[in-house]
Amino acid sequence: MNDSAYPELVLNQLEEKRRRRRVAVGVALSWIWLVCTGCCVISQPVLGPKATGSPQGVDPVRLEAHVRKLSQELGPRDWTHPENLDRVAAYIKEQMGAAGARVSEQTFTIRGKEYRNITGRFGPEAGARVVLGAHYDAFDELPGADDNASGVAGVLELARLLGKQPPSCPVELVAYTLEEPPFFGSRQMGSAHHAQDLRKQGVVVKAALVLEMIGYFSDARGSQDYPLSLMGFFYPSRGNFISVVGHMGSIGLTRKVKKAMKTATDLPVWSLNAPRFIPGVDFSDHHPYWDAGYPAVMISDSAFNRNKAYHSSGDTPDRLDYLRMAKVVEGTLQAVRSLERQ
Repeated sequence: MNDSAYPELVLNQLEEKRRRRRVAVGVALSWIWLVCTGCCVISQPVLGPKATGSPQGVDPVRLEAHVRKLSQELGPRDWTHPENLDRVAAYIKEQMGAAGARVSEQTFTIRGKEYRNITGRFGPEAGARVVLGAHYDAFDELPGADDNASGVAGVLELARLLGKQPPSCPVELVAYTLEEPPFFGSRQMGSAHHAQDLRKQGVVVKAALVLEMIGYFSDARGSQDYPLSLMGFFYPSRGNFISVVGHMGSIGLTRKVKKAMKTATDLPVWSLNAPRFIPGVDFSDHHPYWDAGYPAVMISDSAFNRNKAYHSSGDTPDRLDYLRMAKVVEGTLQAVRSLERQ
């Protein structure tokens, strides 16, 4: 029976179904193109010095001590406990100061309470700077060891190493507050305050690198998930790597960071550049820098795509791999050194 035999309403319904099928096929083909192109372009072979098996200067014991301090002694670290967040901020200030950083606070008031970002500056005052940060708050009254005491521990260890060998360009380490809900994705995030303040001051930023959950790894097959099932054909099934994530406009920076990290240690490094609407691509403190017009990437163990204790009471220090976490920090330091020369 041809279409003319149907009432007009039925024809409209058939046309709508056809339209939806065309859209679905188009979207599926777009994702296939996106993932294939991303893998071919971003996961290119990297040439450089032979990577070593162990981190050269990063101390896994110190990393674990920082994670335990934040997740076991200073919690809960959610927004409803500003007094605890102040204790965390004081600890971060102390550690950065001991490393030789020029330490300062950026305070702001949300819902009648004062919150603060902590910054530590290394290198010269003038010139385009590299920003490297991690959020120190946690979701709800949970330990938040991987999310994100791990990232803060990485920042503090980087402070110690940069203090020993100061960079040739300005490097600003930042510990952000209020990354977690209910402020996530809003202008009330600590990183949003920081990025907008840099923009208002006219600061030139070479790159912003954000550490978001860098401590959980697994060698089990099938331990790694992805926001799109098709990605499983092109990326590893084992969660034994670190990822560098950027949007489609930051392919150059993503390559640069990935190359530096791959030449620092033997830890596998995978990268992804994709539109922001793919779940997870902008799920951290890097996206406010994008909004401010700055180049930025996230360095992550992929959060809930791997760590099933994400936002749960199971996100505890004993589940983290501090040796591989140290390799992430070593790779990040190498990326900072590479960006210095840019």
